[in-house]
Amino acid sequence: MDKIKVIISGGGTGGHIFPALSIASELKKANPENEILFVGAKGRMEMEKVPAAGFEIRGLDITGLDRKLLSRKNFALPFKVIGSIREARKIIREFKPDIAIGVGGYASAPLLYAAQTLSIPTLIQEQNGFAGLTNKILGRKAKAVCVAYEGMERFFPADRIILSGNPIRDVMRPASGEKVDEAFSFYGLDRGRKQLLIVGGSLGCRTLNESMKQWILKGCPGGDNLEIIWQCGKYYKKSIDEFMEGRSLPYIHHTDFISRMDLAFAAATLVVSRSGASSVSEICACGKASIFVPSPNVTEDHQTHNAMALVRKDAALIVKDSDAAANLMDTAIGLLRDEERIHALEKNALSMALTDAGKVIVTEIYRILK
Repeated sequence: MDKIKVIISGGGTGGHIFPALSIASELKKANPENEILFVGAKGRMEMEKVPAAGFEIRGLDITGLDRKLLSRKNFALPFKVIGSIREARKIIREFKPDIAIGVGGYASAPLLYAAQTLSIPTLIQEQNGFAGLTNKILGRKAKAVCVAYEGMERFFPADRIILSGNPIRDVMRPASGEKVDEAFSFYGLDRGRKQLLIVGGSLGCRTLNESMKQWILKGCPGGDNLEIIWQCGKYYKKSIDEFMEGRSLPYIHHTDFISRMDLAFAAATLVVSRSGASSVSEICACGKASIFVPSPNVTEDHQTHNAMALVRKDAALIVKDSDAAANLMDTAIGLLRDEERIHALEKNALSMALTDAGKVIVTEIYRILK
């Protein structure tokens, strides 16, 4: 394919960064000479993760809206937005991209807006089942909007929607017997026990951690044949260490971060997780039974929309955040006892997987440029 120059903007969380890196990798596969520049938000994790993956990144001085509306940060936000748009225009004029791609996150909006005002074609990769206000506005002028869920015509022009799925890591696929063996060996797990994976994200999830703590304080009812890998997150690791100290629970393994998530999925009988877009896509790609606990603290409640897309097709269960401390572990243990239900959820989740998203998006990029 022809050599092209591409700006990819966005980040803030792994849910935005990993899809962006997947798109960049596919662009390099299409033509190793393709030039790619990332634009992120200063101080956010993309400024570390993107260079670690071998790509150049520039930072904008931009933040999100503080939920405390009278916060001093919010009074400064309009000035930061104007400054970020000005800086984005400067970056675009210097790099001279053929196309700009937005994957969501603080930097995506000013970069795409600047690109559109400079007549650079844009593509939006909308990861969630409910589009945010910024993407809905920018989508009016985007050449294409690549989505992960059906029914997105209510947010974007129907003739520009491409059902691509979310770009995910290539290792996220149904595990072979050999990989399952590797997973049990890697984590030192007991083959005679059912495996529960609790994923609270790299930073952690208070609700999932509190649900685990409450269950442990009750004496781990129903957990006699259960082993747990528990990602508690770096923000909560110290407090969970203190909570677990002195407790003899050899089949509960807690850690701040899981580096080999593909192996954790391979070993898991059941996954409990928030329902961010990337998490949902990876669970489907791996064909795993899951219980989602959507975060209530996200824009437009999009995690509930993500989860319900699977729940409506009998591909996952859902527990409300407010009910999790009381009901989550009982729901998980009850599901683990029903092998037929587990297999049905696995089959239905796998049927919803869209695993070639990166290739589909790159094909669309080249179509736009032609």
